[in-house]
Amino acid sequence: MENNNRKLARILSRIADFLEFKGDSIYRVNAYRKAARVIKDLPEDIKELHSKGKLGSIHGIGEKLREKIGQYLEGGTIKKYEELKREIPEELIILMDVPNLGPKTLRLAYEGLGVRNLNDMKKVIKEGTLTQLPGMGSKKVKKIEKGLEIFLKGQDRMLLGEAIQIGERVLRHLAPHASNLSIAGSLRRMKETVGDLDILGVGGKEIMEAFVQIPGTKEVLAKGETKASIFLEETQIDLRVIREKEWGAALQYFTGSKEHNVHLREIARDKKLKINEYGIFAIEGGKKLGGAKEEDVYKALGLAYISPELREDRGEIEAARDLTLPTLVEYHQIQGDLHTHSQWSDGTATLEEISLEGKKLGYQYIAVTDHSKSMKIAHGLDEKRLEDQIKTIRTINAQGKGAYLLAGIEMDIHPDGTLDLEPDILKELDWVVASVHSHFTQDATERILSACHSPWVHCIGHPTGRIIFSREPYPLDLEKVFKGAASTGTVLEINAHQDRLDLMDIHCRKAKEMGVKVAIGTDSHHIGQLWMMRLGVGIARRGWLEAPDVINTYPLKDLLAFTKRKRKGG
Repeated sequence: MENNNRKLARILSRIADFLEFKGDSIYRVNAYRKAARVIKDLPEDIKELHSKGKLGSIHGIGEKLREKIGQYLEGGTIKKYEELKREIPEELIILMDVPNLGPKTLRLAYEGLGVRNLNDMKKVIKEGTLTQLPGMGSKKVKKIEKGLEIFLKGQDRMLLGEAIQIGERVLRHLAPHASNLSIAGSLRRMKETVGDLDILGVGGKEIMEAFVQIPGTKEVLAKGETKASIFLEETQIDLRVIREKEWGAALQYFTGSKEHNVHLREIARDKKLKINEYGIFAIEGGKKLGGAKEEDVYKALGLAYISPELREDRGEIEAARDLTLPTLVEYHQIQGDLHTHSQWSDGTATLEEISLEGKKLGYQYIAVTDHSKSMKIAHGLDEKRLEDQIKTIRTINAQGKGAYLLAGIEMDIHPDGTLDLEPDILKELDWVVASVHSHFTQDATERILSACHSPWVHCIGHPTGRIIFSREPYPLDLEKVFKGAASTGTVLEINAHQDRLDLMDIHCRKAKEMGVKVAIGTDSHHIGQLWMMRLGVGIARRGWLEAPDVINTYPLKDLLAFTKRKRKGG
């Protein structure tokens, strides 16, 4: 995701907010929202697509929207956006990002209570006057209040997926000027959200000059001989220039976490050693014992090398001492994606395109899991349409041009625990994901357990329902769910979409301890989101998962044998 994609997606999304605020047609609103989602995660810069005359190849974007994209690429903005922005107070626009609030409710608060900014919104919630608005009960106000908390927490952080792409863009820019280069900090540890970005490089003055001239830099906050900070778009990025002989010690030190490093320093003191960003030293005499490689730090402390994703002081240091660290799953071991959507429901790619893209990614298989009939807003498939899709998938597979398509579904679990489709069609599928998509305030434990006990359900999708910075998990007894999944042989998903990353890392580790397998699915709604498998693998590694714990690492034959065992009751 390049600068142009992110900025354009924000503008289109904001136009949708403005139109909804003004009471415009829901169809126009949704058209802008869909275009924003598609553009945000395109693998290629929208500017490059425009220059090649390929804007028409982006599914879900009509002629009028292509004209507006052209306006942005030629002038840096969209005329409609600027017109609408002038009609709405700037401080009010900020509130459009608050989860659970929504432009319609914001309009009511604006007109009925005089809400003009964040402080006004806090005031009407505290005083209870927000409940006076039409259709506004105490439960809804509580949700808005929670949304404000989530909004404020997320102001200084970004999604892992966004951070990766910004960080890698910086690395590409600096690479010609550095003999060694790496991302550090929480991004290297693959945390689900990231604050400032840390970059380490080995090089001379050229790397520093290149850094402060990265396209999109709004401000150079500091610049010295070995340290610099810039504000790139909305993100602070810090660069440290390191000497080659100190590279490993610095990379270990600046990768963190703080808790992990504090624990290491305690061990070092016991061994009469000192470790810092410059190396490892004997306290007596100050002799340097190493520091060119990260492994030097751990070896000097009597520890096996610890992968960055594990460095959270959650037992990894003890495991490194006892030589019991897991052999973490690797991206290259992934044989396929187990959650994607096509044009048959609310995706933008054809089945053929998904198959061919899977082959490009080196996958043996890729599961098509369109929504089921209850998801009317997503054009969900009923039994008849699903039957037609299965036949189409079998025909594509027979041609053998791309990755093998698993005929699947993402099926709704109803509030009473019943499933959205009949067994007669489910038994024809290779892969069935069951997900909660409604009644998020209801405890979902029994609902999910009911799906686990169905012989037709292979996997529970995005098990906790959380959306980072937008929605808290629904009430759920995860321990019960883990027990139910283990006893029934049901897989739990790591939804790798950057907005979800659900299961989160600590839950993955607990699932493993309780004997539950996981499946990683990108929940892609267009081809440009398939890359997010990397995020799912990162979360799996943070959760101490090994290849046998992740069924995406199974060859196709073994995967199909695994799914058949569930239907036979193990």
